[in-house]
Amino acid sequence: MACWLGGKPAPPCEDSGTMLSPDVALVQLINSTARAFATNPPAYITYRERTHVTSSIGRTQEINRLVKVRQADNFAVMQDLPEGSERTGQAFPIIPYFDPLGQRFTFGWFANLKRVDITLQREPVGLWPVPALEDPGVNVVVPYASFWQPSYLPDSTPQQLHFRIVPTPAYGRGYYIYDVVQDAQTQLPSHIELRSTDSGDQIALDYKVLEGHWVIVRGTLTTAQRVGPLSFSVTAETDYEDMAFPAAPPDPRLAGTPSPAAS
Repeated sequence: MACWLGGKPAPPCEDSGTMLSPDVALVQLINSTARAFATNPPAYITYRERTHVTSSIGRTQEINRLVKVRQADNFAVMQDLPEGSERTGQAFPIIPYFDPLGQRFTFGWFANLKRVDITLQREPVGLWPVPALEDPGVNVVVPYASFWQPSYLPDSTPQQLHFRIVPTPAYGRGYYIYDVVQDAQTQLPSHIELRSTDSGDQIALDYKVLEGHWVIVRGTLTTAQRVGPLSFSVTAETDYEDMAFPAAPPDPRLAGTPSPAAS
């Protein structure tokens, strides 16, 4: 079997248990994840989130909420736990139905010990285009990605791939995929880490398949902050618990399709 990447041979290829080149394998994982993500999207998601915020100067804060979200437009009703105030807006801290590999997105966030503000705009998932085969001796053709340089980490196996990805000078600025771990059973990512070219910001997302949906079950966000002459880092660690996927709106405010104004 011959494999080609960007018009050049790209061995090794997947044959009798051998591994594909990391470029080809990463594109295949991105496309298979996008298909799984788009095939069975949940209408609504409910969960409890428990966020533990720490700083490098030794202070901590807890943010716990019950979240009910309409997945299509990320509009949520949220209540501070145990019996606190209620608010509406984007699901906190981010909606657990999010594919950073196959979705174009814009992401912004600010975190300190008083609050965590996150905005996430998701676009529909897309597939990497694979040119039509013209040579009967070639089985796989994948376009060359000039802006990423993926490689396998030493713990990779054909059943559980582990990628390290660094941006090339052609990438530009913003968040990029840095680390991807594939789950041996589901063959979908179990861990994705994003990093920023503009700062030391890092976003680590852990995934599981629950009731047929590939969702985030834990997220860790780390950012650097400056207040006057003081510089410090803030880390927000969130566990998503008691996740469910009701078919009907779990709150009357989530019925319909228009997005109400946040409060």
